[in-house]
Amino acid sequence: MKTRLLPHPTVEEYLAGEQDGEVRHDYIDGCIYAMTGASAKHNRISLNTASLLLQRARSVPCEVFMADMKVHIRDWNAFYYPDVMVCCDPADDAAYYRERPCLIVEVLSPGTAGVDRREKLASYRRLASLKEYILVEQERRAVEVYRREAGHWKFDELGPGDELWIDCLDMRIPVRELYEGIEINPSPGRL
Repeated sequence: MKTRLLPHPTVEEYLAGEQDGEVRHDYIDGCIYAMTGASAKHNRISLNTASLLLQRARSVPCEVFMADMKVHIRDWNAFYYPDVMVCCDPADDAAYYRERPCLIVEVLSPGTAGVDRREKLASYRRLASLKEYILVEQERRAVEVYRREAGHWKFDELGPGDELWIDCLDMRIPVRELYEGIEINPSPGRL
């Protein structure tokens, strides 16, 4: 049976609707927003990223989730579907969401880049457990890293010859490996 999502559903109604629904939705303080489909390039970058993280996460031990596991930001009464999320707290074990990830990765697309850089950045930074928020470009080999250091957030931009440091997994990933199997059309002045 499908649950009809109400215009201003409660958290419980939202979670029930997401279990049976064919379309995923973000939930922000009683309002729901349908998620759009992702391109093949977006999916490949997400899969590459999750695969690289999973290799290390198994030995730590941490969990790596892709696309269908929600993150709950309790302070903002919000649920989002990150492209990739790493969680290392065994007590954070709800069936359909996590509340204490140490890493969130979003793959930027033209339709979501603004939301990922503003709304989600502001929201995710409220998670005390989060050490890194990483944005991966689709149209050029570039990665934006927001990292919590000594209680402050620092920003760095990486290019194709750089290595991405993942603090919560104590690992380095060459940026070029995030783009394995992906053709990027070069344009003047871009990486």
